[in-house]
Amino acid sequence: MAIDEDTEKIREGAVGITYPVLMDRDHLLCELYAISNVPTVIWIDENSRIARPNSVAFGNDMFVEFHNQPSEPFKDKIRDWVHTGKVDIPADQLPGAVEDLSDDEVDARLHFRVAAHLRREGSGAAATHFSKAEELAALDFTISRAAMPLTERDPFGEEFFALYEKWAEAGSPFHGLGRL
Repeated sequence: MAIDEDTEKIREGAVGITYPVLMDRDHLLCELYAISNVPTVIWIDENSRIARPNSVAFGNDMFVEFHNQPSEPFKDKIRDWVHTGKVDIPADQLPGAVEDLSDDEVDARLHFRVAAHLRREGSGAAATHFSKAEELAALDFTISRAAMPLTERDPFGEEFFALYEKWAEAGSPFHGLGRL
């Protein structure tokens, strides 16, 4: 699921991918599943139940030099789940395994959604809401980094790397389980 707005960029990034790629430009899934970082992986079974909540994982090694997390251990866990149905978190521990969004994070998401809507409508008032969203959830990549291309900033530029450094210094906070 991409949380971007630019369909063409998503289409370019999906070349060679053999599974459906969906867009959530209003970040509804980020709100519903308390996603605060990208990439975030949620395992959902054939009965539409969460089998394993939010975690950081990578489906390929495209950015392994950056994040130092190879994809094979994650793929091995997925294969094991598909073949055995077993995951590393018991079903009775799923409720509450991912911390709820704070009030500020909820407000940040609301400001972000208003800002994105105003931007699509061509309103200059969008900037105020993007700014407030980033103020309320500065280390939430689904807010701060997602706002960069929508506010004419480079999401892979110096500002992103400064954000990433602050995030790392803060202990890499996100809503979810630790890395696999």
